[in-house]
Amino acid sequence: MSKSTLTVSGSGMKRFNSIRRSTDIAYSILFILLALLCVIPVIFVIIISFSSEASIGKVGYSFVPAEWSTEAYQYVWHLRNTHGIPTVVMAFLTSIGITLVGTVLGLTLISTMGYVLSRPNFRLRKIYTYLIFIPMIFNGGLLSTYVINTQILGLKNTYWALILPLCCSSFYVIIMRTFFQTTVPDEIIESGKIDGASQLRIFVQLVLPISLPALATIALFLTFAYWNDWYQASLYIESNQHDLFPLQYVLVNIEKNIQYLANNDMAMSANSNALPSETMRMAIVVISVVPIMFSYPFFQKYFISGLTIGAVKG
Repeated sequence: MSKSTLTVSGSGMKRFNSIRRSTDIAYSILFILLALLCVIPVIFVIIISFSSEASIGKVGYSFVPAEWSTEAYQYVWHLRNTHGIPTVVMAFLTSIGITLVGTVLGLTLISTMGYVLSRPNFRLRKIYTYLIFIPMIFNGGLLSTYVINTQILGLKNTYWALILPLCCSSFYVIIMRTFFQTTVPDEIIESGKIDGASQLRIFVQLVLPISLPALATIALFLTFAYWNDWYQASLYIESNQHDLFPLQYVLVNIEKNIQYLANNDMAMSANSNALPSETMRMAIVVISVVPIMFSYPFFQKYFISGLTIGAVKG
């Protein structure tokens, strides 16, 4: 092939891979607007949470409140349990512990199960695949789940009641199985067998390091699920077990109490000046959302590639 032909071919490829300046500017403006649509509501909620109740009553929700105040956060901070510890602090620590333990346990169960089901030499993989797929269509219902967790497993009023029901999902197992089948080369596993490595060592040292995109994606979803969950606490934790309450459950109860007081004429007349009902709602959103926002950068590196799990390769 002549030099001129290569030059023409190279210029042609460069022409197809290039983008006009006007198009580049248009895309940049579009992405900036999309980013602002995501960021501005968060900033707005934070500003409202630091506004005074009188300011909201006077000018409504505004980016520039008439008066700044931290009364909503002070109200939350002064709620104490029987040990004198702020209720939100105890619930925050509980949620962190539940999220960490549940995410690690969930990743362990989901990844090992998905790896086993992806191996063609596992004789029972079809049967177990069907058994795992069935709960994706229907389950035993709330009553049977509650009886099993409380009467048979004895999980009531324990941290495990907040961890085990969410730690393993059939959907995530199928995702991991598909990832192992389509992404992990069989040659790597065969080379480990030739070197005399056990299945556990092959899985830990060879398979997991190249499965970080899938693991990070599943870990992100598990983290969100545990951090935002309050329903399990409402089912399995009694009202007198204050030390077991996660953050979301405590915040939901605070909002319910404020709503009750706001709707009660006698309580409202006695506490109208001290009850930050509107700003409290925004403060609850900030307390629950902002901490989990800081976990996303740790997963961002692998999240995009993890979204293409099971995609068809050319």
